[in-house]
Amino acid sequence: QVQLVESGGGLVQPGGSLRLSCAASGSISSIYSMGWYRQAPGKQRELVAVITSGGITNYADFVKGRFTISRDNAKNTVYLQMNSLNSEDTAVYYCNLKKLRLSPAYWGQGTQVTVSS
Repeated sequence: QVQLVESGGGLVQPGGSLRLSCAASGSISSIYSMGWYRQAPGKQRELVAVITSGGITNYADFVKGRFTISRDNAKNTVYLQMNSLNSEDTAVYYCNLKKLRLSPAYWGQGTQVTVSS
């Protein structure tokens, strides 16, 4: 089993910043990718950003230039630095891990991010 523990969510004003962290533990012999998804009320879960073990990143268009994903392979931890937040970024953010490119994903419990004045 794999456990993913997210942290760093909270309430922030528009234009502010937050940094999310996700630490993976458990049965981890290899990791292909780790990433972040989000789900706003009444909407489907959507990709925010993903990073492979080799450092290749992929971002959703709506966060390009504002969010940065990074990873500490030694700690099996992925980070999401979120800048210039706006109300549309309000959502539950979920950490995602894949051991292999085509394997099922593991999910964290989610962390709430609320952008409001």
